[in-house]
Order: sequence, then C-alpha cells, then structure tokens
Amino acid sequence: MPVHHLTTPLTDTAVDALRSGDVILLSGTIYTARDAAHRRLCDALDRGEQPPFDLRGAVIYYVGPSPAPPGHPIGAAGPTTSYRMDSYAPRLHALGLKATIGKGRRHATVRKALAEHTAVYFGATGGAGALLAQRITAARVIAYDDLGPEAIRELTVQDFPLLVINDAHGGELYVTPQLPEGD
Repeated sequence: MPVHHLTTPLTDTAVDALRSGDVILLSGTIYTARDAAHRRLCDALDRGEQPPFDLRGAVIYYVGPSPAPPGHPIGAAGPTTSYRMDSYAPRLHALGLKATIGKGRRHATVRKALAEHTAVYFGATGGAGALLAQRITAARVIAYDDLGPEAIRELTVQDFPLLVINDAHGGELYVTPQLPEGD
C-alpha cells in the first residue's frame, strides 16, 4: 500500500492521487465536529452565515475527545461512527470540504459527493483514541463551546495515521458490514 504524507489544506491534485487502501500520514490543521455541531453548522449556512472555519480544502474529524490531562492538548481522540453525519456531508463537500475522518461505511449519497467534488473519506482506528491523541499537538475550541466534547475544535496534527476508505474515483475499502441504502 502506498504511503502519502499530506499537509492541510488538501488540494484537488492531492486528493485525486489517493486510492482506497492507501495509508496517509496527515499533518496540519483539521477540525472536529460530530452530530450536534454538524446540525448547527448547516443551520447557520441556511441562515446565510459563514461557517466558523474555511471549508475549502478542510478536513473534519468525527470525534468527541475526552478532557485533556495535565500537560497535554487533548484527551483520548478516537473516531466516532461516520454515518450519523451522512445527511450533512454532501452539502459540506459541495462547499469545498476535501476530507472527513471517522469509522464505518458511508451512504451512497456521500460516496457520490466524494466523486463529484474530488473529496475523500479517511478511516481512523477505532479503540485507539489515546494513541491517536499523541499525534495531536494543539487543540482549541473555535465554535459551539456549549456542546462540550462535541464543540468544533481546531486541531494541529503531525503524521496523523489514516487509511483511505472511499476515494474520489468511487473506490471503497470494505471494513464493516454494508449499511442499508435507505432514503
């Protein structure tokens, strides 16, 4: 499997070169957001407001980290199940979001949006939140502080280990049982 060292923000060229099964070591700035933050983000977009960070080239990590222990920027930071964000993801990809990070399979509408907008879905290892946190060098809340662990955070990562699950060409690495393709 090829190993790619990528730095955010991601470009179409970098994303287009990726294939399902590729190993990624990601560095730079990424953002956290889970269900409640996605709902608020899309509600704000519906009102014509700007998102709290530039979506163009951005990466969103589906995580609700635990509190930071003394001397660390963040606590355990393992991925959450991605399908809960599937109703929001196509809209965010259309606005320039280049990648999401989580665990589990994505709905067909998300996979279609990845192809249409040259974007990718990365898998992070579930159950390894403490190890993944070691690759996070800085963390700060930038929006929706009242959501606690689900607030949007800006993270700085160094060689954050990922696997390409869905690429921009329709490729998919099967890692979990197929989800129903409901409406």
